[in-house]
Amino acid sequence: MQGAVGFAERAGHILLSARFWRGTLATAVFLLVWEAVARAGLVRVPAPSSALVTFNDLMRDPSFWFSWYLSTRRVFAGFLAAMLVGIPLGLGMAVSRILYGIVFPVFEVLRPIPPLAWVPAAIIFWPTQELSIMFVTFLGAFYTVVINVIDGAQTIDLRYYQAARSMGSSSWDIFRRIILPGTVPSIVVGATVGIGIAWAVVVAAEMISGGGSVGSMGGASGGGLGFFIWNSYVGGSYNQIVVGMISIGIAGYISSALLRKLGELVTPWLHEQ
Repeated sequence: MQGAVGFAERAGHILLSARFWRGTLATAVFLLVWEAVARAGLVRVPAPSSALVTFNDLMRDPSFWFSWYLSTRRVFAGFLAAMLVGIPLGLGMAVSRILYGIVFPVFEVLRPIPPLAWVPAAIIFWPTQELSIMFVTFLGAFYTVVINVIDGAQTIDLRYYQAARSMGSSSWDIFRRIILPGTVPSIVVGATVGIGIAWAVVVAAEMISGGGSVGSMGGASGGGLGFFIWNSYVGGSYNQIVVGMISIGIAGYISSALLRKLGELVTPWLHEQ
């Protein structure tokens, strides 16, 4: 009962906020302008109303949701791998000058290479296209996570280290009580940006590689949202292209919102009033 009351209070607070209505108004204006421009024939993009009809039809198509599932699985597999590898590596380079001197030059040489440039090599080197797509997605988030971790650790006030040393703190205590908490906000930022890049990369990788594995659902939509968009383009179904693009935007927004909410939970001191 208390949970329901709390949810109702939060919902009411959101509905009464100026931020909510500004966002709603901006979205409505954008859709109205898009509808008017499309109906006037100024652009060849389908109108939102037409795309909505197509989306309603696709909602009853299991292969469309299977495309959602494949892309989401690839994004989160690559993203989680990037977090598991990138956070320890970034922290290691932040606290060890030796490790920084060894790893960072190689890291900086590889970082400017666009993740999509790795697609042909990934297809060759990995045994399946599924793994190659996940690897490219991993690269999309990995560099952003590492850079944010390093920058977060380097921006911690040196006076905290000096105060801890003067009170006899060990290196482990300094890492546990100063470096790690001080780096968490940067990790959250890197994760939020990284998952957005991961969604952009996975769609392009699915287009280039042909969608990877096609599951039991089969069909043209079985290779992920990127392959769904590409196949719709080849088939001349422009409404489906728009639906696929909006689907990616929705998926990316939800992913980033979840990470931002998680970030608020792990960094409560940044959101205290």
